[in-house]
Amino acid sequence: MGQTRVLLREDVDNLGARGEIVRVKAGYARNFLLPRKLAVEATTGNVKQIEAERAALMKRESREKATAELQAGQVKNVSLNFERKVGEHGILYGSVTSMDIAEALRERGYEVDRRRIQLREPIKETGDFTVNVKLHREVVVEIPVRVTGEGGEIVPRTEPTEGEGATAAAEGGGATESPSAEAATAASGEADE
Repeated sequence: MGQTRVLLREDVDNLGARGEIVRVKAGYARNFLLPRKLAVEATTGNVKQIEAERAALMKRESREKATAELQAGQVKNVSLNFERKVGEHGILYGSVTSMDIAEALRERGYEVDRRRIQLREPIKETGDFTVNVKLHREVVVEIPVRVTGEGGEIVPRTEPTEGEGATAAAEGGGATESPSAEAATAASGEADE
């Protein structure tokens, strides 16, 4: 497999920062980086153009970092609350996604692209969570997010007891539920992350 040199127009995770010239596999450049305009080829014919563009990118980078730091100062005091329908085991009907968080920030006057919200998976249960927002490669803000059931209550996640829940569920009957110590520990551990 051949390799090619490209100039990154945008930050690409695990590859490099905007303005860097990096070596990548030709297929990765051809099929991913170039069509999405994340990079341009660094051929000998356009090296001078790339160097001029790189200088412009570095200026733009410093402006964007300053803007991101200013925005981080404003956003760091924001906390978000979401109220959702909750099922009988403390699990949400639906979930809270990065799009929901971006929309809530937009309603408060902060324009943040949903792709900059670092949420490994949608939030599917009630509780307190911390969500990272990557405003810039070097500027990350932690935003506290509280998800409650309708009426503003945090419903602890419960699981059916092993004997009764499994038997009653198989028979189609109702099971008595009690909070599991493991579920409570897991929920509090996830809230700290």
